[in-house]
This record gives sequence, C-alpha cells and structure tokens, in this order.
Amino acid sequence: MATINTNMSANIAANSMTRNERSMSSTMERLSTGLRINSAKDDAAGLAISSKMTSQVRGLNQAVRNANDAISMIQVAEGAMKEVTNMFQRMRELAVQSISDSNTNADRTALNNEYKQLSAEVQRIAENTQWNGTNILDGARTATTFQIGANASQTIQVNFGDLANNSVTAATTAANSTVADDGGATNTIAVTGTVAAGDTISFKTDNNNHVTVTLTAAQATALNDNTASGDADVASGDYTGTLTTATAGAIENIAVVDGDLVVRAATDDAAGKSFAISDIIVSRGTHSPVGASDITSSTLANTALGVLDTAIEGVNSTRAGLGASMSRLEYASDNLQNVSQNTQAARSRVLDADYAAETTELARTQIIQQASTAMLSQANQSQQSVLSLLR
Repeated sequence: MATINTNMSANIAANSMTRNERSMSSTMERLSTGLRINSAKDDAAGLAISSKMTSQVRGLNQAVRNANDAISMIQVAEGAMKEVTNMFQRMRELAVQSISDSNTNADRTALNNEYKQLSAEVQRIAENTQWNGTNILDGARTATTFQIGANASQTIQVNFGDLANNSVTAATTAANSTVADDGGATNTIAVTGTVAAGDTISFKTDNNNHVTVTLTAAQATALNDNTASGDADVASGDYTGTLTTATAGAIENIAVVDGDLVVRAATDDAAGKSFAISDIIVSRGTHSPVGASDITSSTLANTALGVLDTAIEGVNSTRAGLGASMSRLEYASDNLQNVSQNTQAARSRVLDADYAAETTELARTQIIQQASTAMLSQANQSQQSVLSLLR
C-alpha cells in the first residue's frame, strides 16, 4: 500500500538510528572515562560492588599509612629507650666503682654527682620524648591503639612503657621544724604540678635512709586539690624505706595536709629535736626506684646496683616489646598492600572498561549509524514515487 502520512520504512530506520545512537554514546562515554560503569543504569549491582571495593581500597591504603606512622612513632620511643639503657649502664658502672673502699668519701661524692645527673636526665627524657607533640614515655601510652585495617576494630595495641615523670616537682617549704613540747618535728613537702595515683615521692632522711611514698588515688587528689585527704596518713603499705632520722629518731607518720605532704617525727621526742630531709624526687615507672637511690656510701651503692639491674631489665623488656611491635607492623603493612592490590584488581574487572571490546563496539555502531542514515534517506526518497500517480 502506497501511503504518505505514515512512512514505515523511515520510522524503522529512525528508530534503529536512535537505538544505535544510544549504544554509541554509551560506548564513547566508556572510552572517554575508562569506566564500564558510569551510572547506576549501566550495571546497578556492579556499581554497588565496586563502591564497596573502593571503600576497602581507600581504607586499606590509609591503614598502610597508619602502620608506617606507627612504626615511625615506635622508632622514636625505642631510640630514646636506647639512650636510657646507656645511661643506666653508666650509672651501674659508677655504682660498682663506688662500692669499693679504695674510694674516699670525696670520691664517692664526685661519683654520686654524675650518678644523680644521669638519673635526672632519664627523668627529663620521659617528658621530652614526643611524637606529634605528645609525650610517649611518661606512662600515658601503655595501651596505644593503632588502626591497621579498613574496617572498625581492626587494631593493635602497643605498650610504650612507663619510664618516669618530669612534670611534677617537690621541695621542702617548712624544713627542720623543731620539736616543741613533744609535738613532733615536721618537714613539709610542697608538690608543684599534677600527680596521679601510683606516682612516687621519694626523699632521703638525715640518717641516709631513702623513703619512697606511693600515692593512692585519694592522696593524689588531695595533693592536686590542696585539700586534706580523707586518708590523711600514708599507710605503711604505701611507703618503702626506714622512717628514722639521725636527730629526731623515728618518724611517726606521713600525711597529706592542706595539699602538702607532711613528714612528722614521733611526738614523744624530746623538745628541741629536729630532722632534715633531702633529695626529694617525684617520679613514676621504671625511674622511680632509681631516683630514690644514690652511691654516697658502699652500702647505698650495693643497694643501687640491684635497683639498676631491675631498671635495666625493665627498659630491655620495654624495648623488646617495641621491637616486636615494629616487626609486626611491618608485616601488617606488607599484607595490607597485598590485599589492597588484589582488591583493586577485582574492582577493575567489575568497574573498568575493556578497551578492546569497546573500540570494537564503537566501530560497529559507527558503521550502523552510517548505514541507518543512508537507509533513512532512501526511505524518504521512496515516498517521492507517489507523485507519479498524481500526474
């Protein structure tokens, strides 16, 4: 049937061109972006899968950076611990030298000067070894968490140890208070800075006895708040050392009074007696027993030798833990890179365009477009034959 209003041949050619145009546009988009999936309509399930894989890849890559940062942080701590070990070894050498009676009191005083300076440097290192502006050896990072995975809870914990505290100082503010009417001589120690439960305050009596007070939570709070502690007296379980002096006899108690630590001699001492304390140190952790030692006599040097052996063992143990953590993190980093690489390969198979297939498709659609255009032209020309019927 010859018709003019409806040209079926032209419609068929036009529809074919529309479909082919759509296919060619999609192919060109894939070739220009390099992606097989450019919108959800291309492959809804594939888009969801590739998006989850992208989250994993980016998370894994960040986890690798986290692991490398953790290794760097641990290296800083381990390097500082290495120097602490060297200082403890030198202090032990000095203690061994001081034990021998070939040294005079003046010799031991000279040896003790170096001993105490090294002890102070160990304490200083605890508050000056930092990573990203944060102290890492003062006991605040005994359970440091590092994220080494793309998902929640994929972490490891590293113990940076508890070396010392150098942010708190203490000194006597009312020294050698003389016994009056059997009232008991006192020495008042004022603490500057914020202490915590477990911190130790050590001092030396005038009878060469070292005393170390381990603060309870209540006592630390009382010192920080400048109030009297509910548990004012320091119980015998909270201190070590012999609480006697050369002049005032036995010390009756140690108490937190109005934010200060008060050391009181026995109240039955005769009037007029007094006592002195010295070498007041506030510390914590590995350094704490070392700070409460000296080598001014053969006996004290012998004691210091045992203290240093324990301290060296403690530092070595911490360094060993840090070294093991570094090794673990290196393996974790390598594994994360492998997982990221394989995940990217899997995502590529889902998401990326196959250029061989897409260029072939582009050539096919371009040929069809040219052929469709020619056929549409022929279909439009075919209607002209109707005019011969009107002549």
